[in-house]
Amino acid sequence: MTGAWRRDAAGSREPSETLEKAEHLTSPRKLYVKSFGCQMNVYDSHRMADTLAPEGYVETASADDADLIVLNTCHIRENATQKIYSELGRLRTLKDAAALDGRRVTVAVAGCVAQAEGKEISRRAKHVDLVVGPQSYHRLPALLKRAEARRVVDTEFAVEDKFDALVAPSRDATRKRGVTAFVTVQEGCDKFCTFCVVPYTRGVEVSRPADKIVAEAARLADAGVREITLIGQNVNAYHGEGPDGRAWSLGRLLHRLADIPGIVRLRYTTSHPRDMDDELIAAHRDLPALMPHLHLPVQSGSDRMLEAMNRHHTAADYLKTIERLRAARPDIGFTSDFIVGFPGETEDDMQDTLRLIAEVGYASAYSFKYSPRPGTPAADMEQLPEAVKHERLQRLQDAIDREQAAFNERCRGRSFDVLFDKSGRLDGQIVGRTPYLQPVPVMAPATLIGEIHKVTITDIDGYSLFGTLSSLPPPERGRSPSEARRAGVEDRHDPLPTPPLFKGREPTTDAALKEKTI
Repeated sequence: MTGAWRRDAAGSREPSETLEKAEHLTSPRKLYVKSFGCQMNVYDSHRMADTLAPEGYVETASADDADLIVLNTCHIRENATQKIYSELGRLRTLKDAAALDGRRVTVAVAGCVAQAEGKEISRRAKHVDLVVGPQSYHRLPALLKRAEARRVVDTEFAVEDKFDALVAPSRDATRKRGVTAFVTVQEGCDKFCTFCVVPYTRGVEVSRPADKIVAEAARLADAGVREITLIGQNVNAYHGEGPDGRAWSLGRLLHRLADIPGIVRLRYTTSHPRDMDDELIAAHRDLPALMPHLHLPVQSGSDRMLEAMNRHHTAADYLKTIERLRAARPDIGFTSDFIVGFPGETEDDMQDTLRLIAEVGYASAYSFKYSPRPGTPAADMEQLPEAVKHERLQRLQDAIDREQAAFNERCRGRSFDVLFDKSGRLDGQIVGRTPYLQPVPVMAPATLIGEIHKVTITDIDGYSLFGTLSSLPPPERGRSPSEARRAGVEDRHDPLPTPPLFKGREPTTDAALKEKTI
């Protein structure tokens, strides 16, 4: 209150306003990061927070009390960009209200929308202090100092390796984030699909050195992480330098990570069908730690559309890769991405996509109406009416829902290893995930969080499975599957029934793994 006084520890009287300002300068500054889009943005958001921690920033769960607000954005679809500008409108009101209270709030836009829109964000949202692309966020501390004097836009592709400049998370920060974690191993894409902005916003394919990835994974394991998902825009194109000076494939990297004590599960996403090489397929056969679940986007079941999208493979190529993966790991489940309403798509093309979905039998899939992205070749093609896109999307989602319901139903009565990672909505309930990423709520003590236990599935409700803890003893906590294998103990869940694609066919022999992939 203006004119009010209070005594300090020595008994002196000072205006409360002066003391409040002094306290604000010395107290930790609050950081709020909101992520949009892919898993890589989640990872990047964590690394931003880690990099700003030495600068005195602590994370807060709400933008309302934050001193710095960062929107880490996604540009993959048009509505994603519109969401950012809507969010910025709300933040303008928040920032103005804070200014009336004498509090400065800094607003930053990061990620792929920042990279694509650049100065346009500053023009449309003048309350934004900083615009920073995904290759420059390691410079955040310096950029924020510059933004105190004037608005800053930095969307240049950095010459230096941003990962070398990023601050590693503290052990406490890692523990707070849970027992699962993402690790970026590769960024960018050289495929240039005609619908995609990634090559323009993330740049060319770049892979991190294997030893740096292993060191990061070991730090996470030491802090209690049990499951690591390797991420990249085209993750199975990984070709980072190994300790031997040679390029390592993703399969070889996975073998090395599986030997880290404490890491009991490994995953990777997102993959391109063309980059499923022999070594990676064999890793699905040989590594118990590598989960039998693969996200392998196909986008369309029509060869005509695949060519228009510049995917460099056919539907038959894709199905052959699915068959080879199932030969290596019969219990593997697949998820995918699909786009309907792509320019030039006909009803026959749509039917080809529906047939492919039924043939593969996906565990789940993501579905999208095509949305033109500025600067991509497909944006200049003749577009289909929105009503056609909407109707086809509904049929696509119905087909995906049927396959997912059938996949989940095949889980009923079976037992799975479930990694419990959080408390549930009900008292005494915890939630974990199966090897296929299905959420499983179970009534059990919270002390089991971070452990893997056998769960028998008793019921299904929508996308969730429900079950009870099995009487079988759990795997030893902290023992990696590779260690268990060496000890002669290998714990695997009950395999799912053979999917429709392979009914009546002879199993593919190991020799088939020598065939060239697409």
